[in-house]
Amino acid sequence: MRTLQKETSAFRKVGPCLYRYRNGIYYARFKTGGKEIRCSLETTDRKLADRNLARKKDEQSQIDRSQGKLTLAELCDRYLKTVQHQKPKTIERKTLIVRRFKNDWPTGKLTQVGKIKPSDVDLWLSRYRFGSASRNLHISCAKELFDAAMRDRIITSSPAAHLRSAKREKPIRLTPTFEQFKAIIADVRAQVFNADAQDSADFLEFLGLAGLGQAEAGSLRFADVDFATGQIITYRHKTSTGFAIPLFPQVRPLLERLCKEKAHYERVFKISDAKKALAGACRRLGYPLFSQRSLRRMFITRAIEKGVDVKVIAEWQGHKDGGKLILDTYSHVNRAHSQRMAQLMTESEPENLVRLPSAQQGA
Repeated sequence: MRTLQKETSAFRKVGPCLYRYRNGIYYARFKTGGKEIRCSLETTDRKLADRNLARKKDEQSQIDRSQGKLTLAELCDRYLKTVQHQKPKTIERKTLIVRRFKNDWPTGKLTQVGKIKPSDVDLWLSRYRFGSASRNLHISCAKELFDAAMRDRIITSSPAAHLRSAKREKPIRLTPTFEQFKAIIADVRAQVFNADAQDSADFLEFLGLAGLGQAEAGSLRFADVDFATGQIITYRHKTSTGFAIPLFPQVRPLLERLCKEKAHYERVFKISDAKKALAGACRRLGYPLFSQRSLRRMFITRAIEKGVDVKVIAEWQGHKDGGKLILDTYSHVNRAHSQRMAQLMTESEPENLVRLPSAQQGA
């Protein structure tokens, strides 16, 4: 009884639903939807306390009290149903993360969503030792999960809102030289006992000479190759956008050979993946284990070294950023190219300079 009286005397009512503790901090106490809310307003300023009280009342009035007992497990099941339209790989990853929500949550999967604190999310993440890419995927999934609860008026703020994405480590990207690329293609074609050798060589050669990715090459049809206008219509699967690239002179003979007497609806390549053939060639030649994506990087590197404008290269890759991504990714190539271009800045005039007659000479 003495303890209750002592605790009560520490608070003094200073307005409707507003109390002031003896240390000067204001507190709110009000009812909404049949539930009593008690919380600190985290200020000693009366005007700010009034504003915070009004905000708290507004937030609490937006909560759907009928869903107040929704558990984390139920929220996870509800969330997982909303991502079934996404790509199979994405669904697989999010299903794994949802399983981790249920199995490894610090306070258990039966915790009511409204009682989850930001520190609970931090504790959950701290259970795993993974790289920045996986961490960012878990953070993104957690934010989506609790954002869905906010939209359904189960909670007023997300306990995952404070999370920040980790900076991804810069990977070491292996890129073959053009000479290595030609040696790889020749080695794949030389495997006479492999029934898919020629198809694999054609596929890999196209990746390196056209600068397209595996998905774009695998879905290419003969109708997409227009020899008259000199262009190839392709579809970038990563961004779900269509774009056209020139029919480069280095790739034209290959496509002319493949497109002889073929129906327009047929695919140009019989296969859509030649990573085993590529790995075998690298192993036999003693090269690093290049990937099919490495051939695309080789194409971009050669284009930069030949002086092709970066904006044009970006268009060939289906990028919409005007070349920013390529400038960032291939900065090492740009520096070398810059040094070569710097040698052109001399006082002497180029040998191929053609002087035009001045207006006075022509008169």
